[in-house]
Amino acid sequence: QLDPFYASIILFVGRAWDAITDPVVGFFITKTSWTRFGRLMPWIIFSTPFAVISYFLIWFVPDISSGQVMWYLTFYCIFQTLVTCFHVPYSALTMFISREQSERDSATAYRMTVEVLGTVLGTAIQGQIVGKVITPCIESPLFIGKTNSSVAMEELNMTHDTGSLTDTRNAYMIAAGVIGGLYILCAVILSVGVREKRESSELQSDEPVSFFQGLKLVMNHGAYIKLIVGFLFTSLAFMLLEGNFALFCTYTLGFRNEFQNILLAIMLSATLTIPLWQWFLTHFGKKTAVYVGISSAIPFLIVVAVRDSNLIITYIVAVAAGISVAAAFLLPWSMLPDVIDDFKLQHPDSHGHEAIFFSFYVFFTKFTSGVSLGISTLSLDFAGYQTRGCSQPSEVNFTLKMLVSAVPVGLILLGLLLFKLYPIDEEKRKKNKKALQDLREESNSSSESDNTELASIV
Repeated sequence: QLDPFYASIILFVGRAWDAITDPVVGFFITKTSWTRFGRLMPWIIFSTPFAVISYFLIWFVPDISSGQVMWYLTFYCIFQTLVTCFHVPYSALTMFISREQSERDSATAYRMTVEVLGTVLGTAIQGQIVGKVITPCIESPLFIGKTNSSVAMEELNMTHDTGSLTDTRNAYMIAAGVIGGLYILCAVILSVGVREKRESSELQSDEPVSFFQGLKLVMNHGAYIKLIVGFLFTSLAFMLLEGNFALFCTYTLGFRNEFQNILLAIMLSATLTIPLWQWFLTHFGKKTAVYVGISSAIPFLIVVAVRDSNLIITYIVAVAAGISVAAAFLLPWSMLPDVIDDFKLQHPDSHGHEAIFFSFYVFFTKFTSGVSLGISTLSLDFAGYQTRGCSQPSEVNFTLKMLVSAVPVGLILLGLLLFKLYPIDEEKRKKNKKALQDLREESNSSSESDNTELASIV
């Protein structure tokens, strides 16, 4: 029952707050002392219960006449901070369970498969629990002649059945409780089943590096910036598709009762094809996988926008989009460790920046999500979108076609064009792997000779 303007403000401020917390948390993680649980795992263990509580309170409707905006803004920012305390070390664990590139790539493939599966579970749980009690749509005559959206919302609220609203609130709380329980279960499995290898976590540094020194080193690394910029546009394309696909299916295609199943088809297709992309990048290289995997969605996005409404074609497009979504999920995280290896070769005397790399990567992922929300909200509001309407004006249908087809296609092409600047191809990756092995062997032999010399002196 919040005004959409205030809801947009809450989302925007939350994403801006992420701009502060992601790099700061990443820096503090690099300075964390080793414990019997490791360096990264304590952040995951201690942030989990508080994250679940704050997530639950985001869906709670306080019985206060004023101050709801501050309530949701506060707990949304707290939740974003606590998720950062979980997600940054969780993502960075890839670097600290093995030094081998093949093992890290395999771990990334497993991680992204389960992350997409988690998205499928979240979509199913939230959609099925809330969908059973969602309030019915309101016929368009209510909106005829409304030039002021606030007036339309006021009349909309007057028609809102109180009992149905209460049932909807309870459904959101139940869904939040179930998802919070899954959050705790997965965190327990992670903390019990994964162990950091102390020899793999090269977080120790002879001289402490200040936050700004570390940040400057990371952000001046050309391969990292080019990787981020390339995937910034492709990620934004898929975020726009994901954020508007339900509305597109409901209003433009007319599949009001099918969109949850179509969304599940996308995510299941993505889950099942991540192993395929893992095999592809192993045999043909990661840059080739990027071009083939992400660009494969383009013809299907064009078809769904230009063809008339057809349920079978929509499901085919959903499966094809899922295949491309799998590549967009897997490849950025699979390529980031290669960038960090490249950084280590260029700065062999500077250690402990891995978490900063991952924290900024997490931030840019969240940033694209916030930008896509802003673009979608403003575009639909400008087109005259009517909340809970059974149908929408033709301008809204046109805007939805642009948001799920033309704009994502343009962003994908731009991202792939920029990605040509990314310097680490398969040949470069293999050279870096060999150079790092040589450095470690040299370091180990130097350490052994020092120990031998010390023993002879004694």
